[in-house]
This record gives sequence, C-alpha cells and structure tokens, in this order.
Amino acid sequence: MARELGVSPKQRAAFRKALSDLEAEGKIVQGKKSRYRLPNTSSKSAPFTGRIEFSGRGKSSSAFFVPDEPEKIAALRNEERPRVFVPGRFTANALHGDRVAVRLTTRSAPKWHKYSRKHRERSRSRREDESPVGRVVDVLERSSQKIVGIYHRRGHSAVVAPEDSRLPNYFKLSEVMKQAKPNDLVVAEFVAWDSPQMPPVARMVEVLGRPDDPHVDMLAVIHRYGLPLEFPNRAQTEADIVEEEIPEEEIASREDWRDKEVFTIDPEDARDFDDAISVTELEGGGWELAVHIADVSHYVKPGSALDKEARKRGNSVYLADRVIPMLPEKLSNGVCSLNPHVERLTHAAIMTFGSTGTMKKVRFVRAVIRSGWRYTYEEAYNRMMLSDKAIDAFENPEERNYARHVKRAWKLGAVLRQRRLEAGAFDLDFPEVRIVLDKKGKPIGTKTEIYDESHQLIEEFMLAANEAVAKEIKNAKAPSIYRIHEDPDPSKLDEYADQARSLGFSCGDLTIRKELQKLLKSFKGKPEEENLKIGLLKSLRRAAYSNAPLGHYGLAKVNYTHFTSPIRRYADLVVHRALKRLMSRNREAFAEESPASTPNEQGMSDIAQHISKTERVAADAEMETRKLKMIEYLEILCREEEGKTFSALVTDLRPVGVFLELEELRTRGMIRKMDLPARGDYYFDRGQNKFKSRSSRHEIRPGDRIEVRLIRVDRSRGFVDFELVGG
Repeated sequence: MARELGVSPKQRAAFRKALSDLEAEGKIVQGKKSRYRLPNTSSKSAPFTGRIEFSGRGKSSSAFFVPDEPEKIAALRNEERPRVFVPGRFTANALHGDRVAVRLTTRSAPKWHKYSRKHRERSRSRREDESPVGRVVDVLERSSQKIVGIYHRRGHSAVVAPEDSRLPNYFKLSEVMKQAKPNDLVVAEFVAWDSPQMPPVARMVEVLGRPDDPHVDMLAVIHRYGLPLEFPNRAQTEADIVEEEIPEEEIASREDWRDKEVFTIDPEDARDFDDAISVTELEGGGWELAVHIADVSHYVKPGSALDKEARKRGNSVYLADRVIPMLPEKLSNGVCSLNPHVERLTHAAIMTFGSTGTMKKVRFVRAVIRSGWRYTYEEAYNRMMLSDKAIDAFENPEERNYARHVKRAWKLGAVLRQRRLEAGAFDLDFPEVRIVLDKKGKPIGTKTEIYDESHQLIEEFMLAANEAVAKEIKNAKAPSIYRIHEDPDPSKLDEYADQARSLGFSCGDLTIRKELQKLLKSFKGKPEEENLKIGLLKSLRRAAYSNAPLGHYGLAKVNYTHFTSPIRRYADLVVHRALKRLMSRNREAFAEESPASTPNEQGMSDIAQHISKTERVAADAEMETRKLKMIEYLEILCREEEGKTFSALVTDLRPVGVFLELEELRTRGMIRKMDLPARGDYYFDRGQNKFKSRSSRHEIRPGDRIEVRLIRVDRSRGFVDFELVGG
C-alpha cells in the first residue's frame, strides 16, 4: 500500500498509525493476511464501535455494548438510548471496558428436528419479536483498568484472581514480583489475550499486602479505578512556589469585603472551604446575598502543569478513609481555601432578591475577603434554632453578631427553598450514615448526618449562584460548561409507578411533574420513604456535564451550571474562566484574562465528556469504599456482639429470600429463604409478592417493619445475612 501510494520510508510509521486510527474508528476493517477493506455498509451487518460492559464472571458471562454513536442503533432498534445485549458466546476475547467493534446479529436458531411443528412455529414467532444481539468482531482498544486480585501459585505457573467480578476468573502471570507471597493482594497490568480458549495474560506490577492489612482494601479500590496517588513533579512544584501572601496591588484591583461579615458553613471534617456567604436585609423588604467562591483561576492558569493535572483528575475523590484532591494541598487546603481570619481572593456573585424570593439583579465581582467565622453544619443548625433572647445572652459580641447573621440568612434560604419546590423541584434528600474510622482505618462506629436546615441553607444559596452564572453566560452565547439533567425515560417512570403501587401508594401519570411531586408528598415520613426515593433516583437519568444549556430536570431549572466548588471540580474552574472572559469585554478589571484562556465550543464539549466520566468513576469508587467499610463494621459486630438485633424495612422479595434495609445504619442485607423460621415452612407467592407461612397466618410483604438478627457476613462477596427475631 505504501508503494502504491508513494509513501516514503520516513513516513511509513505515520502511515501505519493512520491505518490503525482508521481501523479503530471503524472506517476500515483488517481481514485475512492483513488486508484492509471498507466495512459492509448494510444496516445490520455493518460493525459499530463502542465500549463493552460485562455483567458477571466467567467465559459464559454476558455483556452489554454501549455504542459510540447510539443514534445509529437507535434508528435500527426504535429505542431512545440503546444498549445492545451481547451473549457470552459472542464476547470473543473482549474484557470489561474494552473498546470493541460489534456487529448486530440474531440469536442462533434451534435445531428444528428436535421440535414438533407447534414448537417450531412458537420459536419462530418468538425470534421475530426479539431485538438483534451483538457479536464482538474485533477488540480495538484495551481498557487501561488495572487488575487487582489475589495472587495464587498453581504448580509452576502463577495466576491472579481478580476482585472485579466483571473480569475473567483468573489471569496467567507472565511476571511475578520477588516480594509477592501466595494470597497477597496484588496489582497487575494486562499483557495479551490471543484466544478465548486460553486464559488472558497479565504481569504483576505492585504488591499491596495481605487482604486484611490496614488500608489495603482502600488501596485496592484506588488501583482498580485508576485513581492517582501522587501529583506529577511539575504540578507539585508549581503549587509549592505559590505565594501565600496576597500582593497589595492585587488587593487594590478587587472589591474589598474584608471588613464585612462573611462566614462559612461546612462539614465538621472539611479542610477545603470553597464558599463563603453574607446576607443583608434591605430596607423595604428583600435581601442582598453575596456568595463568595474561592478564586482558584487566579492561581491555576490555563495550560499550566497544575491545570493539566486538574483536568486529568476532573474532581476530588472522597473515599471512606481519605481524600484524593484535584489540586495539591498547598492550594486545596491552603491559599485557595476560605479559612477563617485570613485574606483570601474570591470570585463573587452579588444577588438581590425581593421579599418573595424573586432575583431582581445580579453582579459578578472579583473580591478579597476575610472570613470572620467558621461554622460546622451542626453549629449553624444550633444557632438557627436559638431564640433571639438566647443569642443576646452570648458574651462574645462577634459570636452574637454571626449567630444573628445565620438566622437572617435562613429567612432568605427558607423563601428560596419554598419557591424552588413550588416551581417543581424534587426533595430527594435523606439522612446519610457515615462510618467512623480509627487511625488504622478500622471501623469503630457510625455517625448519622441529617439533611437539616443548615444544609438546605447552603444548598439554596449555591443553587442561586449557579443559576445566575449559567443565565449570564447563556445569554451572552459564550462557550462554557453546563450541568444538565435530561428528562427521564417514560418507561422507567412507569416501572417506578408499579413499584410505588406495590407498596400501597396510588399515583397517576408520573411523566407529569405535579403527579410525581404528589407521590413524593404522599410517602413523606413513611417507613417506605427512603426506599422509594432511591427507586426514583434510579429511574431518572444521571446528571452530567455538557457544552449545551439543556436545563436540569431534578432541580426544575432552565439554566444551571457548576460555579461554586472550583477547588474540587474542574467544571467550576472552567466556568470561572468563562465568566471572567465574559466580564473582560466591558470591564478593565478583568482585562488580564486573555481570549485564549477558555476553549471553543468543541473544546468545551471534550472537557464536558471527560469530566462526566471522571465524576462517575469517583462516585463509584466512593460508594464502594463506604460499602466495604460498612460490611467490615458489620463483620466486627457479628463477631464481637453475637445476637446483635436491628430494626429493618422490607424493600423487596425474591424467591431466594427477603431483601431489607437496616433503619439505623441505612445499609442493605437479606434473609435467605433457608434462614426463615421453620425451614421449608415459608414459600414465595409470586402473584401476591409475599412470603407466606404454611403453618400459620404469618406473611412478609414489601414495606413491613421487622426485627432482625445479624447472623453472617461474607466480606469477599459483600453479603450480609440476617434472620427474623422471635420467629
């Protein structure tokens, strides 16, 4: 091909890469004897490219194919957002997360001679109704996911058994580190997988230690999700040389808020303070709200090593035992954090509201502040609940002033919240249980965090600032990033309506927002509330980032972005730059922001796709570490407090047993059918969706409150089993 096309020897490496790129994009196909051809362009036989996601372990495990261009398959299958089912026998040598080429096909026809004419006609009719399935025809790009698992010796060979159930049962190790011992938890990298009939090959790259060693479980999650542990030298060096003291000329160029009452409200263990607030009551009614956000863009410049690393990470990750920050500690906990009693640079939204919560006007300024008080959520809630007389009794006049300020702020917060809910927003918040760890990472207790008025106060103010910024940028038609939440799939809402009805709640057409709000109100305060809220969240689409202002369904907002957390989210940092560039058109104070400081529309789209992915990875990793520590805590209780009982809510019933949620710990488990009283006495009535006793009138239904006893915990498989107390 090179000779025919006149490609010189010096250009042949680039030529080979061009061919590989075309093949990866599905524009050409490599056949026998390394010959290339155009793909078949007929609708169902043409290969589609995308990611493959497995659902279980082993060679027979099935998978789903997520196409790069879903609209093409959607047109073929008449579906809005299709995922193509790939039977286990059609997955070839693909691994979870690989980028693959898939061809649509039909399921293999049965051997007709084994069936009667009646069976042949029924099977033919069934096949005509079935959607086509996928067959992997090529692996285009291997996933970069690390293989974390247990190291075993098998005679002269060595293998690693992955913890991730979506990977094959084991990988043969081509390289083993000297310090590795059998049954150690290790990290390996994929090497090759030439034939589905043979095991894939990997090489060991790190030994984490024994599975029960302190912090090893967290390190396993970090490696499995590809989370970074250290900052590159160049990024760390840029952070280290940042001056902590703000130059006078910089202060002089900003609006001075140092002598005004500004304060923060954050979790007790927070170290990075993104936002500070100040509320002033206006004569004649209404309020002025100032939301000050850390001016990270002043320190992290576009194209710098810090910026590149922040973009790569996308966001901070809050695991059960540590934080993996987006920015080095010198910035995240230091010069950018709005710590009390020190001067800090901010980018602020100053908003004026009428007495009914309507935003009258907004202006955006670069400012300098000195936060006067740092509240935890618990402390702020306490001040909000105090009477004026109790606040007047404070001896410290500064403490007295800030306590009054918190109560004044909640007057506005309550009005904004009521207005937002009336506009159609959903109240989907519920208490969260957090595991308390000792210094070695061992669970020693739990702490329940109630989503009370102090949390609602900060939420409403941040939502207002985010909405104001989104509207400003959208109206200016400037390239930026928006936080979007698309309307739900009606079929998902229909399934959710069936779930609500099975628990005894009546509901209408949930595609109508008011009907959905009506349902939410009907189960508020009921035992089933949290289970139904989680069910609704699963029925909605996942929020994401986009360069298009598509609005936010859950918040009932036409304009929405993320502006208020630039220390821990790259999206907010990009939005800060976009807003500053917009302001520089008319204000000399922003002239230092060069036009090149923000990407164009395509650049914004690329960033939005990337940070949507890093956000999902972070959320999955955070959830997994919390689940691991909760299961470890329950294992300790099972061992040290034999016979520990809990109040639980029945969430679902299956033939295998009763699924439940502990009301105190808000974690899930099950009563297996074999562990129900008088083994064999209970049977599952599928039609009425309940377990019934043959010897008594006792029944177990979804929504029942029951008393259960913890009887076994399997940490390796993530199972927690209970039995009924007292039969």
